[in-house]
Parts: sequence; structure tokens; C-alpha cells
Amino acid sequence: MGGIVAAMLMGAAAAHPAGTLTVAESKISDEKAVFATVESISVVPARARIGGTVIALKVREGDSVSRGQEIATIGDDKLTLQMNSLDAQIQALQAQASQAQIDYDRTSGLVERGTLPRTKLDEARTALNVAENNLRAKTAERSVVQQQFKEGRVLSPDDGRVLKKMITLGSVVLQGDPIVTIAQQHYKLRLRVPERHARFLKAGDKVRVDGSEFGDHLAKFGTIDLVYPQIEDGRVVADATVEGLPQYFVGDRLRVWISGGERDAFVIPAKFVSTEFGIDYVHIGEPGKTVAVPVQRGREHPTEMMPNGLEILSGLRNGDRLVQP
Repeated sequence: MGGIVAAMLMGAAAAHPAGTLTVAESKISDEKAVFATVESISVVPARARIGGTVIALKVREGDSVSRGQEIATIGDDKLTLQMNSLDAQIQALQAQASQAQIDYDRTSGLVERGTLPRTKLDEARTALNVAENNLRAKTAERSVVQQQFKEGRVLSPDDGRVLKKMITLGSVVLQGDPIVTIAQQHYKLRLRVPERHARFLKAGDKVRVDGSEFGDHLAKFGTIDLVYPQIEDGRVVADATVEGLPQYFVGDRLRVWISGGERDAFVIPAKFVSTEFGIDYVHIGEPGKTVAVPVQRGREHPTEMMPNGLEILSGLRNGDRLVQP
């Protein structure tokens, strides 16, 4: 694929105004077609943080979710009972703290007038501190139960799409059980290349996906990110990044073109080739004075710089000057 880009750079340098082009032979990649599958970079589960019964389920397979979005709600009747019990205990402790404050204020006044010894004031202060600390401890315990209520909300760990639901409404789950699995929104192509092509495959190589795979007329290009060192079933596994994959189903199979070596070839824009009575021609010469020369059309070689690149197998020589018909 790198050779195709080099060929286009050379062709662009040899181009002239008024729709002319000077032909130059260059190295291009000998492309091979392989199959690849669309896969998420990571599939993560959204797990329950508490045990209980699923009382609400807000997503289904295929739904898009964002980080922190509520997916399901888990309820536990024991938490409600604990909360009611703690509320009652807090009310009792608040009454005790209020009474301790009243006793302290009364004792303080009597001590100042000399009616009671100072030791009584110390006892009243201690009783007040104990009552206030007991109230704070019980309030903190209630906060723990309240947090458990909040943890009943199952949240999405990342942006992505719901692949599979693991439970249904009314299911009983334990802490840590997966509720749904989510494919992160970043997708990649996983290629499986016959091992005889392994020596031509390396990170940074370009790959091409036919536009028909995307429902488009233009091909899309990507880059190989990683080549795995282990051969599986006679195939080398590699990952490639191509823009526009999120519209696909996870696991969709696509035909991908990769480099299988290099060879010399002529690649020109398809607009310089005309067809008459089933024969392909190019026009050689100067604008206004050209000669139609028959050529043999080869395979299309689109690149990012020349989306309509076309290989010419015969009929051209280095230095020929083409004029767009």
C-alpha cells in the first residue's frame, strides 16, 4: 500500500495543467484480499454493586449508552427496613442529646451560683458529649445504608453499545454479578492473514476496505496497529484501525485488501481512460493534438490521494504525456 501512495506522489509531481499527466512507472503494492471481523477494542460488563432484585431495566440489546448512564436498578427490602430502624434510633438519640444539653445548661447555672459542686458540671458535660457522639455515629451509619441505596443503580462503565443482557426484570442478583455487557464505542478490524503473507505484514501498513462494504462508492483506508506474534490455525492475526466502523455490527465480516509485496506498474486516474466499442483508450500528445492508443485495463488501485486510481497493464511507456479526453 505504501508503494501506491509513492506512485501517486510521483504522478502528482508529473501532472500538468489543462488535464494532462506524464506517465511514470513506480512501485505499487500487490494487494491480497483477506477477511476481517469488526470487533470492539474492549467488551466490559456492567456489574451489580449490591445484591437484591432487579426492579428496573432501562436498556436492551443494541442500545447506545454513555459513561455513567443508569442501566438498571436493584432493590433490597432489607435496606428499607434498616433505614427505618436507623431513623427511629436517630430520633431517640436526638431527644437524648437535647435533654443532655438542657441538663448541662441547668447544671452550669447552678454551679456558677455555688449551689452544686463543679464535679456535677463535668458529669453533665461528659453526658452531653456522649449523647452527641452517639447521634453522629448513628447518622454516619444511616449514610452508609443510604449509599447502598444509591449503589443499587447499575451504571454504564463506558460509552458504547449494549451487546447482551444477562438478566431479566425480577431476577435476583448478587454483588458483582454482570447485568449487561457493553462494547466500547471504538471499533477495530481483526484480520486473519494466511501465514505465507506474514513476512509482508507489519505495523503501520495501510489496508483498504472496498466502498461497497460501507454502502459507499469510495474506498476507506486504515492502518495496521498490531501484528500478533502467534500463528493460529495457519493464520496471522492483526488489528487495524479504519474510520467509520461504529456503524457496523460487532462481529460483521468485511473483505480487506492488504499488501502482499511490491511490483512495478503504471497507475493513472481513471478519468484519463475512455472506452469505445469495448476497447479502452488513452489519448497521448498535447491538448488539441492527441493520438488514441489502446490500452489494457488492470485492477483498480484506489488510494487516499487517488480514489479513482487504475492500473494499466499494457499500452503505456515512461514519459508518455496523457491528455484527459
